[in-house]
Amino acid sequence: MKHPDDVREILKRKFQNNRKEWLKALIPGNAEVSWPLEINLSVPKEQDVLRQPDAVRAWISMWRKRQGNGSLIWTERRWRSLGTQSVPHKLILKSPNDIVSWIGETARWLRVVERYKLLVQRWSTLLDVTLRYFNVLADYDDADFLRLCDMLSWIEKNPNSNLYIRQISVAGIDSKWLESRKSIVCDLVTAILGDQSGELDFYKRCGLKPLPQLIRIRILDPCLRKHFGGLGDISAPLEEAAALDITPVNVFIIENIQTGLAFEALANTVVIMGLGYGVDVLGKIHWLKNARCFYWGDIDTHGFAILNRGRTYLPNLESVLMDETTLLNHRELWVEETTQLASAELSMLTDAEQKVFQSLKSNVWGQKVRLEQERICWDAAVIAFQENLF
Repeated sequence: MKHPDDVREILKRKFQNNRKEWLKALIPGNAEVSWPLEINLSVPKEQDVLRQPDAVRAWISMWRKRQGNGSLIWTERRWRSLGTQSVPHKLILKSPNDIVSWIGETARWLRVVERYKLLVQRWSTLLDVTLRYFNVLADYDDADFLRLCDMLSWIEKNPNSNLYIRQISVAGIDSKWLESRKSIVCDLVTAILGDQSGELDFYKRCGLKPLPQLIRIRILDPCLRKHFGGLGDISAPLEEAAALDITPVNVFIIENIQTGLAFEALANTVVIMGLGYGVDVLGKIHWLKNARCFYWGDIDTHGFAILNRGRTYLPNLESVLMDETTLLNHRELWVEETTQLASAELSMLTDAEQKVFQSLKSNVWGQKVRLEQERICWDAAVIAFQENLF
């Protein structure tokens, strides 16, 4: 026997699985969805009734008192011991509106329908892509939905503005609002403009100018600093940093900024700090080509992934303090890596690096072992630098 609560759970699943199809069918010209939807209430057999009469009476009573749209079909059963009995047989639901009334989604559904129709009438190319954003259509407040529409209209009219976000003249749009909605805006703009390039970068796709990527560099050699007015700690846009007239012999690429700041004066040496997975920029800095470059990051799966990525641009990039000995010598300082790298293949690691990486992945030394760069004894780090450089 299906009780009203059982039916409600069934309808919740059907709503979750079919709501996009139902929504799309509301637009003229699209495939229609077959209605009505029938839910069989599983009428009990006579022996079941005899075995649990109180439960059956309660079941019938629940359906007499039911709340929710739809037509409840009753049927008569002629039982030898019980005579003719009227029992609930089927619940027939004629439209999504009947279903959402059952599961408490009426307000959200009506809001989605209104907004979906508005978007598709305005931009027919959003017929399919908008279906991915059901919760956005349902849960954005009116002000945010209006901002979204205005933003899409503005980009449609200005597809190559090359403006910063703060320069966009749309009411209510600021960098914080747009930054948190880059994914949906990029997706919808791609459909509106009919782009087939496969470009996924939000700024390129929307014709906007990103903030410059700042590269932080420390010049450890006092002689080299003289060429820059004595500056030793420089943050500059990538293009300007790449164009610096400098020829260091050694370059340390350091993940942790405080670690980079701890370096003392060192002849012919420069430190680049805090790139993370942004090591792609190394391929654009021409003065790295003739320098001996070292990478020092965390001993964890992502640290080795960044090293591997860095070698795509600097094939001779050397790792320092990312070996098994360093890891095991700092066992008391280990922490757990929150989420390990999904990939098991990093083709540009050396054999020794590959061994450590695979051991981390396989939890040879413990569960998701991680040694953060900044936890390594600084005296040990200085000795390692000296051994590598001299």
